[in-house]
Amino acid sequence: MTDESQEGLMEAIAYSFQRIDLLRTALTHSSFANEKACAHNERLEFLGDAVLELVVSAELYRRFPEVAEGMLTKLRSRLVSMPHLAEAAKSLELDRYLFLGKGEENQGGRRRDSLLADAFEALLGAVFLDGGFEAAREVVLRLFASRWPLECLPAKAKDYKSQLQELTQHRHKSRPVYRLLTSFGPEHDKRFEVELILPEGKILVVQESSLKKAEQLAARKALEYLTQPA
Repeated sequence: MTDESQEGLMEAIAYSFQRIDLLRTALTHSSFANEKACAHNERLEFLGDAVLELVVSAELYRRFPEVAEGMLTKLRSRLVSMPHLAEAAKSLELDRYLFLGKGEENQGGRRRDSLLADAFEALLGAVFLDGGFEAAREVVLRLFASRWPLECLPAKAKDYKSQLQELTQHRHKSRPVYRLLTSFGPEHDKRFEVELILPEGKILVVQESSLKKAEQLAARKALEYLTQPA
């Protein structure tokens, strides 16, 4: 790793390492270490995983004081999931800085989500060892600044359409689309079939005894889909 690339990554995470060897180890995959007989990042990954979970848990606890433990657990699981961490790693262009063995390189390891997520956790572990918990916490909060969920509303809120619109506006700057597909049955037992299209393209179809109930049911199912752990 060149001095220029070191500076580029440290600028991206807004943290300057005192011990560059920790940074290098965090970015060293075991495949490279096996070829060069040097340290790799698996121990730092183990440490970073624990640091990340604590920071995320504390921040969710602070942000959502009325939310029950079960939902907090689900939100944390999604935030620290492999796809989510890989996305965070890609936003840093972390793949550019990795040290990979020839075989791993040739097999596309530089873009593999599991490898990127592991490196991201190792990087946090390195920050923790270099600067302490508060430094690691600040890095996590900066990197997750736009990733914290907004969908946790008090349990008494029953207007699922409003909740869904707030969530999709936040994530995609767009609203869900509701469309009545058909209605059928006798007047005393009529059924309404509604299609809901999310901005990301997901389509849900539900049936209910009124158009309003069908739209609310579709919105509830969409919220469950969007907030489930990855």
